[in-house]
Amino acid sequence: MTQRRPYLVGLIGTGVGPSLTPALHMAEGRAQGLDYVYRTLDLGELGLAPHQIGDIVGWARTLGYDALNITHPCKQLVLPHLDTVEQVARTLGAVNTVVFDADRAVGYNTDTTGFAHGFAEGLPGAHLDTVVLVGAGGAGTAVADALLRMGTCHLTVVDLDVDRAAALAGELCTRHPHARVDASSFDKLSVLLPDSDGVVHATPTGMADHPGLPFDAALLHADLWVADVVYRPLDTALLQAARAVGCRTLDGGHMAVYQAVDAFALITGITPDAARMTAHFRNLVAQPFPPSTIRFKEHP
Repeated sequence: MTQRRPYLVGLIGTGVGPSLTPALHMAEGRAQGLDYVYRTLDLGELGLAPHQIGDIVGWARTLGYDALNITHPCKQLVLPHLDTVEQVARTLGAVNTVVFDADRAVGYNTDTTGFAHGFAEGLPGAHLDTVVLVGAGGAGTAVADALLRMGTCHLTVVDLDVDRAAALAGELCTRHPHARVDASSFDKLSVLLPDSDGVVHATPTGMADHPGLPFDAALLHADLWVADVVYRPLDTALLQAARAVGCRTLDGGHMAVYQAVDAFALITGITPDAARMTAHFRNLVAQPFPPSTIRFKEHP
């Protein structure tokens, strides 16, 4: 049998130490018979500033890294420092995976493709005509782009910062001119949700150090599917409340796993076993984790 070459991959961002991505990638690498090393490169611990991301990408290439995952706050900052950016990532304006291909650094976004693939797996056949997105941050931006590429006709972006929601809605309208995208405030959810096919939650609410519901559970109804981006815990208060009234639900583990599945395939050229990665991820999430180290992060 021909020995497969080794891989060296890094995760760049702030507060990346607790990330499950390295363990997830390396476990799949072992299962595939690869020598696969994945390291976290925390900007704070290294004393580096986000605006140095171009230098960091150059150093990584020189040091023999095969690829990098990029997370907050560098997903947009990294774009000018890449040789090529794949169309979806270029359209989204954010990169979370950089693959060193010969003499090029090529950028991709597997956050948005990860949500789309996870949605197809976890909520097959769900109607997408009218959807509400709660949260206009980085995770919400990736989800919004995925929903519109998946066929959502009317997307309403809701955020505590209505100006941020409006800015995202404007960007989405430009990128997806055939869809209707608008912004709204939390107090309009009582009007929006009764007529929606589904709602995606993409804020920190529901995490271990941000417990609770993002909106009143009384607004949920059985004809609504509910997706949560939070994955620690997997079974959030929102998902519990949604199931109690008969909603179909999608936990944040689907997006977390499939962004890693898509990144692994880009890095190695090997199609990973998504079911195996899902099982490993859910085992990792089930392990005790100090709440003080949990942060709401964009994937990975």
